[in-house]
Amino acid sequence: MNDVIVRAPASTANLAAGFDILGCALKLYSTLRFTVSDRLSFSGCDPKWQNTENLAWRAFSRMFEAAGKQAPNVHIDIHSDIPAAGGLGSSAALLSAGVLAANAIGGLGLATEALLAVATELEGHPDNVAPALYGGLIASMQEDGHIYTAQYTPHPLLRFVVLSPDFPLSTQKARSVLPASVSRADAIYNCAHLVMLLRALEIGDESLIAASLRDRLHQPYRFPLIEEYVNVRSVAEHNGCNALCISGAGPALLCLTRDVSFAGRMENDLKAMHHYWRVLDLAVDTDGTKILSYGGN
Repeated sequence: MNDVIVRAPASTANLAAGFDILGCALKLYSTLRFTVSDRLSFSGCDPKWQNTENLAWRAFSRMFEAAGKQAPNVHIDIHSDIPAAGGLGSSAALLSAGVLAANAIGGLGLATEALLAVATELEGHPDNVAPALYGGLIASMQEDGHIYTAQYTPHPLLRFVVLSPDFPLSTQKARSVLPASVSRADAIYNCAHLVMLLRALEIGDESLIAASLRDRLHQPYRFPLIEEYVNVRSVAEHNGCNALCISGAGPALLCLTRDVSFAGRMENDLKAMHHYWRVLDLAVDTDGTKILSYGGN
């Protein structure tokens, strides 16, 4: 196998009290083509990432290394609709595509759990890469060097409306404002809200979702980093959605609603903001990262 096209979904992680635990794959994609070549090369991405630091290549080569093999040089063509540093798992999509492509091109025959382990090693935690690889709403944890995942099913009428602004927010900056420790009361508060959120998402109870999307571990410190957050939240509430949280580390915001016309009204009302806020009415992706086509022998 010397040519594969891989598609990986976006993901919204954290979901408030699910900080570093919970993520959901969404139908917004990065599509990458890996072709065995005589040298490493890239197309379709910023020139500053056309080198060995490219995440898709790092995942591809690390997967071979983990299997005890030498990675071949490849040409990687990247087409991504997922905004970089936008809170929608752009890095997790590249990593997921890289490990799956390596497994196919190298004929490694490894189970998805092994791919998840390598992608998590590179990402740092599995909350984005688990849903990117598996699809759906995934909770994950690491214990004794093993990654455990559990899949949940959001209510079919629930809509994931992402508000994605025209400015980035690096994960490093978003993490830098977090406190080094929290009180026992705050830890208990978040545990209770996470448990309730999982049930609320399954039954589609919007008022319970809204209440469960409060947390004390990361959002209070990150909201001030997102320009126009207060005004955008006010617009969302005016349009009937109180269930709003930061998507990933931001700056994107996630609204959860069953109102089919909500996204359209938001798109119109957010035109009054100083920044451009792209409104994405996204369904849950249940396929995860998959190979669209194979080529060569």
